[in-house]
Amino acid sequence: MKCPYCGAEDTRVIDSRPNEDNTATRRRRLCEKCGRRFTTWERAEMYPVMVIKKDQSREPYNRDKIRQGLVAACHKRPVSAEQMDRLIDEVETEIFASGISEVKSTDIGELVMDKLRRLDKVAYVRFASVYRSFTDVDTFARELKQLQREDTVQGEDIDQKPRKAADQQEEAENLPEKEAGRLQKENPENLRPEETGK
Repeated sequence: MKCPYCGAEDTRVIDSRPNEDNTATRRRRLCEKCGRRFTTWERAEMYPVMVIKKDQSREPYNRDKIRQGLVAACHKRPVSAEQMDRLIDEVETEIFASGISEVKSTDIGELVMDKLRRLDKVAYVRFASVYRSFTDVDTFARELKQLQREDTVQGEDIDQKPRKAADQQEEAENLPEKEAGRLQKENPENLRPEETGK
């Protein structure tokens, strides 16, 4: 492969490793003439997929277009180039694995936003504002409120707190005697005064 800096053809691979999902191989190359290093990527050649744009015109799928949108959305965000490439790889895997020959640009955008939402919410809102053509502050506000609601629900699911003593006491009264005894043994503070001899 030619060196992109000096044009010499005498280059060699000095490091080669697959990406995380094993869909591409990253190679570091060294130019024997100028001594500079550069990176190349090796990916399986897929059958061509046509993208149906919003105006119903068609164009070949172009990975770089997704990347350009991500770079703009992730500007000054803690998202690395490697993370962006991995996101695009995941999107491409879903597209090509479906076996379709045409895909709507809106479907690609939704795939990107779904994955970007989990990666960085600020970048997600930026990407969505362009993709969904947010035209006013109210639209931004609605999207942010939706994200806040989702975070609240996820927090409740993850940080489930132990049931309160009163809840267990109520459950004990409705369970068979054996089960009630188990709950009271685990939570002696739930016992009534007359049961503790107080």
